[in-house]
Amino acid sequence: MTRTATGGVFTGIDGFTVSRMGYGAMQLAGPHVFGPPKDRDQAIAVLREAVELGVTHIDTADFYGPVVVNEIIREALHPYPADLRIVTKVGSRRGADGSWIPSLDPEDLKAQVRENLQHLGLDVLDVVNLRVGTAEDTADEPLAEQFGALAELRQEGLIRHLGLSGVTPGQLTEAQAIAPVVTVQNLYNVARRQDDDLLDRCAAENIAFASFFPLGGFTPLQHDTLVDVAARLGASEQQVALAWLLQRSPAMVLIPGTSSLAHLRENIAAADLELSADAVAELDTIGR
Repeated sequence: MTRTATGGVFTGIDGFTVSRMGYGAMQLAGPHVFGPPKDRDQAIAVLREAVELGVTHIDTADFYGPVVVNEIIREALHPYPADLRIVTKVGSRRGADGSWIPSLDPEDLKAQVRENLQHLGLDVLDVVNLRVGTAEDTADEPLAEQFGALAELRQEGLIRHLGLSGVTPGQLTEAQAIAPVVTVQNLYNVARRQDDDLLDRCAAENIAFASFFPLGGFTPLQHDTLVDVAARLGASEQQVALAWLLQRSPAMVLIPGTSSLAHLRENIAAADLELSADAVAELDTIGR
């Protein structure tokens, strides 16, 4: 099968290039992103199908599982296709009870990078995002020390590109004074649009904006307008929500996650869904 990029391709600063329709690997772990999946073979099949369908952007983190998801990615896809970009995150660890524990000490961030390298079977990581805030909370705290630690590893050749996750505009500016930022990954979807201005800034500066929880995450999107537009188009509500994001900005790249082959194919098909100006205007009212 000839692989074609889905939803078009984003090429940003430093030559960072990915398919705009990517794949988020978080759901390949067990319940609450903890422990092994119920069906490991299915998880492997989903990853291989995503790449076969043209996805060149996989989002992951060693704290998914923990470790489990990165090891599944390695089993499924190593040796990796030359055009595949694996984007990982550091800044958190997991407790024995599955709790999420912020871990931003510079030396531990470096240790997390090396753990990602080991578990993914790589000598160099394509992109490492510094995860500062959470899905629900960002605080404008200084990050120069933490981002600087990652920039050192970039200089050493262990990381090609750097990004940020869960950040404010001020933190983006602070990081850019240290090293180029190729991607910002923040909560954003048709109903949660608090980062409209940051998204527009990323587009102006040729930075990929990776929307996490594009379908609402642990609280799936539900809105009558979404239902109405989807019904008229003969598409699913999830497809409409993803199509709206792709049309929202040329800098938008998507990382919807699933452990289902059927849902994976449905998500990727959203890249071909064209929304009229009237449909976009209706959907725009959801987040206001």
